[in-house]
Amino acid sequence: MKGRQAVFEEAIQEAPVIAAVKNDMGLAHALRSECAAVFILYGTILDIGQIVKRIRAAGKLAFVHADLIEGLSNRGEIAVDFLAEATKADGIISTRPNLIHHAKELGLITVQRFFLLDSISFENVVRQSSHADVIDILPGAMPDVIRRLSQRVTQPLIASGLLTDKRDVCGALAAGAVAVSTTSEELWEA
Repeated sequence: MKGRQAVFEEAIQEAPVIAAVKNDMGLAHALRSECAAVFILYGTILDIGQIVKRIRAAGKLAFVHADLIEGLSNRGEIAVDFLAEATKADGIISTRPNLIHHAKELGLITVQRFFLLDSISFENVVRQSSHADVIDILPGAMPDVIRRLSQRVTQPLIASGLLTDKRDVCGALAAGAVAVSTTSEELWEA
């Protein structure tokens, strides 16, 4: 039986555009899309389990952005415990290293999100990403930075944010990203 990480890698190899959803309308479209994975960027402690259930029922991988779920966002490791046990999410997304470390201990696929603002934040990605399974960098429309970063880290890279057209998607993938994550529904079919 394949582990979660292998299933994820196979899924994004076949469909490298990840649907990032920020509301129920986007979720409905993502469920009909060809995307194999969905990043959940909204929800509350009351509805996140149902959102994950719908995604998994559609045969897609569900990743919860733990920092954005109302009622969980400032709860620390207990929030990760809840997501693992109560929602059965495939993985989490977070900017917080302690949550990434704990989620990995629980067997979740971990996606650590980094905002690249300057050379200092670039070096922080290299230094702080050792526990994550996957690194998600924002903004994603920076092929030269993606290329340089992919040569400095061992984990797969996802490019997210400010991807506005198919050219941005292709540029990120050609530069070394294994996938892109976008809320742009038009790009989910790119």
